[in-house]
Amino acid sequence: MNWEKLLSSKRWGNEDRFTGNQKEARSEFQRDYDRIIFSSPFRRLQNKTQVFPLPGSVFVHNRLTHSLEVASVGRSLGTIFYNRIKDSDINIDETCPLLCEIGNIIASACLAHDLGNPAFGHSGESAISHYFNSGDGKVYQEQVNEAQWEDLIHFEGNANALRILTHPFAGKGTGGFALTYSTLAAIAKYPCASVAGHNKKNIYTKKYGFFQSEQSGFEKIAAEMDLIKVQESPLIYKRHPLVYLVEAADDICYNIIDLEDAHRLKILSYKEVETLLLPLCNDAKMPSRLAEMDDDDAKITLMRAKSISTLIWQCSNVFYQEQDAILSGDFNKSLMDTIEEPFLTVMKEIEKISIKKIYNYSSVVQIEVAGYQVMGGLLEEFIPAYLQNESKYHKKLVELIPKQFLTEKDDVYSKIQSVLDFVSGMTDIYAVELFRKIKGISFPSMS
Repeated sequence: MNWEKLLSSKRWGNEDRFTGNQKEARSEFQRDYDRIIFSSPFRRLQNKTQVFPLPGSVFVHNRLTHSLEVASVGRSLGTIFYNRIKDSDINIDETCPLLCEIGNIIASACLAHDLGNPAFGHSGESAISHYFNSGDGKVYQEQVNEAQWEDLIHFEGNANALRILTHPFAGKGTGGFALTYSTLAAIAKYPCASVAGHNKKNIYTKKYGFFQSEQSGFEKIAAEMDLIKVQESPLIYKRHPLVYLVEAADDICYNIIDLEDAHRLKILSYKEVETLLLPLCNDAKMPSRLAEMDDDDAKITLMRAKSISTLIWQCSNVFYQEQDAILSGDFNKSLMDTIEEPFLTVMKEIEKISIKKIYNYSSVVQIEVAGYQVMGGLLEEFIPAYLQNESKYHKKLVELIPKQFLTEKDDVYSKIQSVLDFVSGMTDIYAVELFRKIKGISFPSMS
């Protein structure tokens, strides 16, 4: 792979408008960023759970604030890489005119990386998968092919993000968001089909990155980027290099920010957080600076900022130093797993503490259980209604599905996907409200 091919301003669904003059398109990636920021799916992230239940009087991060922070870190990672390349090759802007836009490409991809995640965090994904694996949805197995069934029983937010960005929803035009090919490729952490997406030995096949419905579209993106194809069936590619920086930005943010939220919610003490973050600050003067401050939240804010800065430089160093292996498709670890000591050991300890004390905290588990009930309950109602549409009750339920999600296709897989588009796009609050109303637990207001 090479940067000249990997960076393209051609737009999905608007290929005929592509002039091929890269120098005239340097702002195209900033347009990607703006299109995502102003989109409805992005705004809905403000009411989707990140880790903790949506806040009452105490602010914690939701999917939207998380995505904005990841985009900020991602832009820094990309800009640092470009500056280092520029220092070593003063002619790079002439030989590869879009390299200076890497920060904007990564920032856009970071904004979009969680668009496909359903309500209730990762439990929403699990709830959808469970419905088909062990719930009422199992009856549809014989009505779809093997590859399509894998999409359903292993519902994946990464693949759903690509669908949201490229699928021509009814009345929404033909090009989805019409993002650049490079931005679309940079969100594909696992560029393979669902049948292949369970091989933990390869970083690019731990999960999967596109549904069967989007496979031909991804092949088109991969061809434009000249991505390395590993095999044809099931389809597997090596990652676009910028995926590593998008992934690193996400890893940096959630590892550090979850500690900050846990302290605000009194799950972790100040001392516990300080013990974890202080070594990451990489600043001998930090203890004396903290001693001058009285507010624990302010202290953690300072350590959080310094820790993120350290990790940005660590990950950017790995990316720069391992550039050849990454471009050849031979780099099989995340950047975070390759940072220097003692930072790597500290990050492993943060992961251990987070699993033990944060992700298994009672309110986090409660939202996961609630997510199972709500998401499963919605699918129990809407999927049979849309597939069968035989009774007045079914017809009334189908009327609740916005027309943009309905399909003219008559096959079972496409119809199921239409319902999943509707349900997975819901916010936590809307999903709960709709679940309660259609189950008769509460009644809609007439006002």
